[in-house]
Formats: sequence, C-alpha cells, structure tokens
Amino acid sequence: MISRILTRVLHERANSYPIVTVTGPRQSGKTTLCRATFGNLAYVSLEPLDARDAVRSDPRGFLDEYRDGAVIDEVQHVPELLTYLQPEVDADPRPGRFIVTGSQHFGLLASVSQSLAGRTAVVHLLPLGLDEVGRFDDPPDGFWETLWMGGYPRIHDRKVPANEWLADYVTTYVERDVRQVLNIGDLVAFTQFVRLCAGRTATEVNFSSLGSDAGVSHNTARGWLSVLETGFLCFRAPAWRSNVRKQQIKAPKLHFFDSGLACSLLGITSPDQLRHHPLRGQLFESWVASEIYKAQAHRAVSPRLFHYRDAKGLEVDVVAETGAGLAAVEAKSGATVASDFLKPLQRFLPDAEDLRRILIVGGEETRRRGGIRVVSWRQIQSVDWV
Repeated sequence: MISRILTRVLHERANSYPIVTVTGPRQSGKTTLCRATFGNLAYVSLEPLDARDAVRSDPRGFLDEYRDGAVIDEVQHVPELLTYLQPEVDADPRPGRFIVTGSQHFGLLASVSQSLAGRTAVVHLLPLGLDEVGRFDDPPDGFWETLWMGGYPRIHDRKVPANEWLADYVTTYVERDVRQVLNIGDLVAFTQFVRLCAGRTATEVNFSSLGSDAGVSHNTARGWLSVLETGFLCFRAPAWRSNVRKQQIKAPKLHFFDSGLACSLLGITSPDQLRHHPLRGQLFESWVASEIYKAQAHRAVSPRLFHYRDAKGLEVDVVAETGAGLAAVEAKSGATVASDFLKPLQRFLPDAEDLRRILIVGGEETRRRGGIRVVSWRQIQSVDWV
C-alpha cells in the first residue's frame, strides 16, 4: 500500500463532515485507501448479494449495529441506505462517522445529492498520477512503458501484465457496470463504441461522426458517452472562452483518464508498438491532460481544464485555470524540442503577462526557452497545477 495524494484531503474532510463520500472508477484503490486511512472504523462491503439483502431488509438495524461508524463500501448497490443515513447523522453529527464509497458515479451521486446534501463531503479518487506510480517498488522507468501501463494500482502493486489486466477490466466494465445503468441489448456494439472513443481521445467531440461510425444515432452516441464519463473512463474539456477572442470553435475535447486503458482499447499490446503508433501524440496529450486533472482532483480542487482553437487555426492543447492563474499547455511526445512546438504558446494571448506557458515533452529536457517553460514528462507534477 503506497500513500495516495488524496489521503490528506480525506483526513481534513473527515474532521469536518459526519460523512465522507469517495467515488471514482472501479479498481482505482478506494477500498484500500479508505480502510488504511480509517482503520479505527468497522468495514462493511455491500458487494456480496447477501449483504445487500440484509441491509435492504433492515436498514435501521444495520445502522444501529454500526452506531460508532463504518466504512461502507460499494454503497451504490443499496442507494436507499443513504436515506436512512440522513436522520442518523442529523441526530449524531460527529465528524468522520461514516465513509461511503462507490464506483458508479452515476448511481451514487444522484442519491447523495438527494439525501445527504450538506452532510457529506464528496471527493474523487482517480487512477494513480505519475508521482504516485513512482512510489511503488520497481516502477516503470521509460516514457512509452509508463504511458502503456497506465495508472491502475493493481497493475503496479501486483505486477500483473498490463495488457491482460486492462482487457479483463474492459470486459468487466461493459458486461457488469454498464448493464446496471443502461438497457443495452447489443453489448458488442457498445464495446465497439468505447473503442471508437479511445481512437478519438484528444480530439473534439463530434456526435454525428461518432454515432455514424458506431452505427447508432446522434442521441445514442451522446448518451453512451455520458455513461463513459460518469463511470470515470473519460472526461470532456470544454472550449476555453475569452472576450478577447470572438470567433472560437466550441466543441469540447475528449480525454481518457488512463492512457493504459486507452492503449488496451486500441489494441496496443506493448510499449514498443505504442512508440510507433499513429495515435501516440493524441495518447500523450490525453495523458498530460489527465495528469493535470488528477493533480487538481486529488487535492480537492475542482478541475478546470479547457482547450483552445480559434477560427484562424490557432490551437492550444490544454488551458488550465489554477490558483496561480491561467496556464497554457502544449503536449508533444517527441524528445527533441522543435521551434514549431513553441509557436502556439507564443501566439496565444501574446500580451498576457501573468499567463504561464508550458510545453510538456516526451524527452528529458527541462528548461526555459523563448519565454516558455519546457518540462520533461518526468517532471510534470513539479508544476503547480493547483
């Protein structure tokens, strides 16, 4: 068990709220983190069917048994329990009594917002950031190996072959989680849709094109993508808007949270294959976007990531709003810094004095060049993204 960035936030929230809700994708490490952080509390998993049935049949009796508090895992299986938690913590609002976890963002947060508003803090645990991956024994060292393996903890903790584990993860997600929220008759078509989305990571979302390629309607594509987002497989970065720029393309960009998962969906079976893959630049761009997103989310800062493209063709991969001001970020998987890499950052808001201009590269170079901070991929978390 390595220490996670989110641990400090969990302690802080547990000192202020009677309930802390931890969400995130399946296998992101929620159970391990919560049990290690709150070892003084009893642990109950609602994953087994008999445990769910017992809670459904007598929710008040269940809460009475755990009056001193508990870590309640996979609570989305029994969302009605949250209704009974409300009067329980109203009567006894001791901070940190209940830690509630759930993998399905869609099922859990709808119930939380209805039943526990003002009574719970909500935090998100995503796959490992690069700084967390480095805390394991024998972490991946190379650039392409790091992107290919991704950040799911079990791959690094158990040394499971990444391509095998991620293929099983996709099967479990589609056949188990998706069926719980969508009545999808053709899971083969949905799986193909997920793979098509992976091929469009770091590109602007076009539902008409995506639906056409997947053989479904525009509205179906929109609904299916929302399921991927609420299941923490991917996120959309909106177009950044400024009064300075009047003409902008407003479609959001799609990014996968985990580069390893995207590689698996694309059939990339080795780091060497990734090195020569035509989508390697897009995969790296999404990796950079997700690292910034994790840096903010794991410190309980609401991620504010955008992209920029104007009608004249100027593009900036990521525009991040941070406490230190606006950061314009370009991601280039090449190890050699070409002058063309710098031009978009130099042209974006050229008169802005407090704008941080950052180029993340796939090489080892970290220095300033032409007023732009060039950062090696290894040092991405050395930047203050919060």
